[in-house]
Amino acid sequence: MAVTRTGSSPRTHTRRRGRDESSTRVRVSRVERGDLWVRVSTIGTTGERPFVLVPGIGVSSDYFERLAPNLNSFGPVHALDLPGFAGVTHPRRALTIRQFADLVGAAIDDLGLKDPIIVGHSMGTQIVTDLAARRPELSTLVLIGPVVNPAERRVTVAARRFLQAAWHEPGRVKVLALRAYLVCGVHWFSQVLPKMMTYPIERQLPKVRAHTLVIRGEHDAVAPRSWVEQIGRLVPSSRLWEMPGAAHSVMHAHAEEVARLCVEHAEQPPRPGEGDELRHYADAGDGTERGEFDFTPEEAAKAMLATVREGVAIARGDDDAIGQAKSDHAEAMLAAHDRAERRRGDEEATAGDEDADDARRADPDDRTTAS
Repeated sequence: MAVTRTGSSPRTHTRRRGRDESSTRVRVSRVERGDLWVRVSTIGTTGERPFVLVPGIGVSSDYFERLAPNLNSFGPVHALDLPGFAGVTHPRRALTIRQFADLVGAAIDDLGLKDPIIVGHSMGTQIVTDLAARRPELSTLVLIGPVVNPAERRVTVAARRFLQAAWHEPGRVKVLALRAYLVCGVHWFSQVLPKMMTYPIERQLPKVRAHTLVIRGEHDAVAPRSWVEQIGRLVPSSRLWEMPGAAHSVMHAHAEEVARLCVEHAEQPPRPGEGDELRHYADAGDGTERGEFDFTPEEAAKAMLATVREGVAIARGDDDAIGQAKSDHAEAMLAAHDRAERRRGDEEATAGDEDADDARRADPDDRTTAS
């Protein structure tokens, strides 16, 4: 039986490059197979190993808007938008999880990626698991908020669990979800949902030979602790982490922590039996994203305008314009995030000085002499 314990954040030991200078420049391309195609949003050009990010049902690659720049400190990042989602053309009929997985495999092949680190979120975990089970050359897999718990494979139960988790999501994630579901449409979502609900991921997990990292949020009712622990027992080589304060979209509010776990996992494969315990990430924030960004009015306007431009470009099918809009949005987000970090650093330094002054006043006889 798995045992949950508290642990500090992992520490990587290999040389790190720092964030790629092109981490806010987004290049958009397409991978086509017959009448199906996938949109690929790429940041970064160099690094130790590339990442491929696969989102969940109904949503877009924008769900990885915070995770991708943090992963880019290790390698280039390719975030996918799948058929029927994020303005990518709806197929004539709903695709199966296997068909989605084949398209992800096609993207890996056409991009010429060698042993990429494959990251799936929500339904994306089913897609990447199906792919990895059939491609033993893929050595590193990350499952974030894996679905569907076999004990709760009913739409009514899944909907209730999703709403329970959504209550704990930050506001930005709720906005991204609402926008994505409107673009996807109820009809296509309802066609794909049965494919997700009936996919037997538990049968494919034992076939995965990749070293597998599983991450859940503390408040993720969609991927409960017992289900994640079961995954640890099913996958031959695994490690399990729980992020406090997080919900289903743990990689957004805790982007830095999740990226650190992914890089650590890629650099140091799990030890035998490591998947028997679910580790609790002790150094995480509260998951609210309060204070994470400090926008100037100009940056806020730039980010909002970029979102509108991206929507227009998607409707027109203009990949270059989509990439430029995504780049402008990323630049505004990065500037606001860096400003907030500097402010927090200044506040911590000021608090430290005040504590030192208080200590000196409390012990006036404490003197240091120069020798």
